[in-house]
Amino acid sequence: MIAASAFDYRELARRRLPRFLFDYVDGGAYDEVTLHRNIADLAAVELRQRVMRDVSTLDLSTTLFGQAMAMPVVLAPIGLAGLNARRGEVQAARAAEAAGVPFTLSTMSACPIAEVARGTSSPFWFQLYMIRDRGFMRDLLAQARAAGCSALVFTVDMPVPGSRYRDRRSGLSGSPGLAGQLRRLAQTMLRPRWAWDVGVMGRPYHLGNVAPILAGRTGIEDFFGWLGANFDPSVTWRDLDFVRAEWQGPLIVKGILDPEDAREAANNGADGIVVSNHGGRQLDGVPSTARALPAIADALAGATGLLVDGGVRSGLDVVRMLALGADAVMIGRAWAYALAGDGQAGVAHVLRLIEAEMRVAMALTGATSVAAIDRDILAGATR
Repeated sequence: MIAASAFDYRELARRRLPRFLFDYVDGGAYDEVTLHRNIADLAAVELRQRVMRDVSTLDLSTTLFGQAMAMPVVLAPIGLAGLNARRGEVQAARAAEAAGVPFTLSTMSACPIAEVARGTSSPFWFQLYMIRDRGFMRDLLAQARAAGCSALVFTVDMPVPGSRYRDRRSGLSGSPGLAGQLRRLAQTMLRPRWAWDVGVMGRPYHLGNVAPILAGRTGIEDFFGWLGANFDPSVTWRDLDFVRAEWQGPLIVKGILDPEDAREAANNGADGIVVSNHGGRQLDGVPSTARALPAIADALAGATGLLVDGGVRSGLDVVRMLALGADAVMIGRAWAYALAGDGQAGVAHVLRLIEAEMRVAMALTGATSVAAIDRDILAGATR
């Protein structure tokens, strides 16, 4: 199969990954209504085509939090992405580095911070949850500082894990003990290429950044058990003071869907926010990010850097999100599918596709720079 778009890599990922891993990447919460809204609402955003303008020179570059970027795209944090390919987070970080865009390493990565730092030469971003064990958080932040991470993405929309039916059906969660292990083993045996390349040749697997606190327990059920027990439902805006005391670089709050929460984040010292519903993986039935973004952009009025994720599968989608008010766009599943389908080369290909698609969308809307992409290029806009 030839991948002509980022979405084509979804099928390649489905063919290559064991079911429990593919469903983890692909699935959402409950009946996945919000997951599908993210895609459908973004696709419904209509652009204003303009003609007879000089679009011979297009500039996709931008600067965010003092960091120069070849285009306004960031690889979003994906939990366990390193299991999609051999030492997968390192491969993805290298592809992002070559493309001149930031890579964000999840707290729940398969590869630890130090390994990704050794495998790259450019700073990457680190994502953190509020965890009950503040000492563990301090240690992670110290590791991120030592690795030269250039920004911290603090995810706030997961005080408790969402209810994800697909993960239970596949046996990734809710299947403890031998029975669960046998279910996952059976699925793995149906994917011998993955089993050899990742499961065998990709060892050792210690569940990355949380390995020290798991104290040698490396099973999937150990990981999800720790996850459910250690997210902190008592977190409030005051806890940003703790994070800020431990982190002096740019602090980006991820998981905002409401304008009032956006203002709270800005008032409590966030340098940026990410409009996000966790890819539809937390609370089903909430608005898509494409619908939530304009009101949040108006509420912030440039007070912080504004990013968005959710449903982005192409460079055209990136342009749509920028027109709705974002300064940059995080892509998640698009790079995770590509990593599963073809490793580092797949992620690099997706980033090239996004760049090329952005260029076409910009040329046909008459926007010659990222700064020129605003609501004026939306259908119905008047000058």
